Amino acid sequence: MNLLLDTRVLIWWLADDPRLGIVCRERIGDPATRVFVSAASAWEIAIKYKIGRLSLPGPPEDWFEGEQARNGFEGLPAGIADSLAAGALPIHHRDPFDRMLIVQARQNGLALVTSDRAMEHYDVTLMAADA
Repeated sequence: MNLLLDTRVLIWWLADDPRLGIVCRERIGDPATRVFVSAASAWEIAIKYKIGRLSLPGPPEDWFEGEQARNGFEGLPAGIADSLAAGALPIHHRDPFDRMLIVQARQNGLALVTSDRAMEHYDVTLMAADA
C-alpha cells in the first residue's frame, strides 16, 4: 500500500520525532513503498512558518523541495476537482488542509498516515502514525 503523509507526520519524519511509531517508520522508509506529500502540506507548512508556529532550518521555499527529494517523496498536486470534493465532505473535520488530504488519499488509492483521530469519520484508508 502506498502512503500519503499528513503534514504533522511529514514534519515528524523529517525531524526524526519519536512520536512516529516503529512500524510507521519502517513503512515510510521501505523503498518498495511510494510515499506522497501533498501540495496542501507545503501550503500548511509555509503558513505555519510565516506565523511563527513552525521552526525550520530555513525558509520553506528553500527547504521543502530539497527534503522531499532527499527522502524520495513524490509530490501530489491539488487541483480544482480536489478542492471542490474537499469542500463537499461532511463536516466531521474543519481543517481545510486535512480535508484536502482525505480527498487526495481517497482519489489516489493511498493510505493516509495520520495521528488525527477525526480522520476516522471519513471513508478513507488510514495508517496510525504511532503504529
